[in-house]
Amino acid sequence: MTPALRATPALPRLSGRELKEMAVSGGFAVDDNTGNRMIEALESTIQTLEARWAELEKLRHSPPMSESPAARWVSHHMVRTAADEEGLLTQLQAARAEFPTYVEAIELAKRTYQETEEGNRQKFTSISGEE
Repeated sequence: MTPALRATPALPRLSGRELKEMAVSGGFAVDDNTGNRMIEALESTIQTLEARWAELEKLRHSPPMSESPAARWVSHHMVRTAADEEGLLTQLQAARAEFPTYVEAIELAKRTYQETEEGNRQKFTSISGEE
């Protein structure tokens, strides 16, 4: 197989559950502005996927093509790669299911950031002798 046709190994992914655990433990914190922008982007993506899901599902079926051997091969290849383990639909479906958990994790990370900032503010206030 030529190098161009070799599959690229999948990169490790951070699950929503892992991101939530990081947010709870303080390993992931984000300010309100950044967190809100992240949530807005994820929610927009979720809405787009929901709105277009019926059209995307069409990729599970062979597209209308001629009956030539090449067309049959291409048609089969398109369906297989859309829905196999690393396929477009498989990945979009996983993202669609995982994004709400990412939103929850970001909300937790925003609270973690606020709590850390408040704790730091109190420490600096006590050090400076102000109340």
